[in-house]
Amino acid sequence: MNANVRMPLEARAPTEVDEAKLEVRVCRTLDDLMQAMAVRTLVYMGEQACPYDEEYDGNDFAGATHLVLRRDGEPIGTLRIRWFADFAKVERVAVRREHRRGRATLMLILAAKRLAEKKNYRQILGYGQVRLIPFWEQYFNAHVREERRSFVVSDHDYVEMIVEGVPPADALTLDSSPLELLRPEGAWDEAGVLDRSAARPAANFGAAVQ
Repeated sequence: MNANVRMPLEARAPTEVDEAKLEVRVCRTLDDLMQAMAVRTLVYMGEQACPYDEEYDGNDFAGATHLVLRRDGEPIGTLRIRWFADFAKVERVAVRREHRRGRATLMLILAAKRLAEKKNYRQILGYGQVRLIPFWEQYFNAHVREERRSFVVSDHDYVEMIVEGVPPADALTLDSSPLELLRPEGAWDEAGVLDRSAARPAANFGAAVQ
C-alpha cells in the first residue's frame, strides 16, 4: 500500500492529529477523480519515480471505487478499492508528503474498510510493504497470508495482508430495498434522486408484477 506511512501515530503531539479538519468522500464526479489522480501523481510518480503505465494500470475504471481525502477542501489523499466476488482489495493509498504527520492514512483505510463492510464484504486484501506490517497489525488487526511469498512490484517489496471485515446489521444484500441499491455509492442511507422519482406514477402502463 502506501510506502510513506509514519509511525507510531499515538506518539505524536495532539496538534499534529487534526482529523477533525479532514473529510473522506467517495469520488462521484470527474473533478473528484481528477483530484484523486493528482494526489497519486504527486506521490507515486513524483516521489517514487513510478512509471506512468505502472501507476495508471488499466484498473481505475474496472470495477473500482476511489476515495478522496480533503483538508479544508484541498485534496491531500486518495485510495482505490477494487471489488471481487468474495473480497475487496484496497490499493493505491497515497497521502501528500506535507500531510503525513497526522492520521490521514489511517482515516482513508478505515473509510475503505467501512465501505467494504457496508457492501457485505468480510475479507479485505491489501498489499503492504514488509516494513509496514506492524502498522496493519496494530490498527486493523490484519495478518499476513500464511504460506504466501513476498513479492516485488515497482521496486518495492510487499506481502499480502488480510483485514477481516465485520458487516453491520444493515449491510447491503440481495434483499435490500431496490431504491437503497440504486443510491450513489457510499450514500445508501440517504434518499437520492431516484427516491424522489418514485413519487411519480408509472408511465409505461404495464401490468404491475405481484
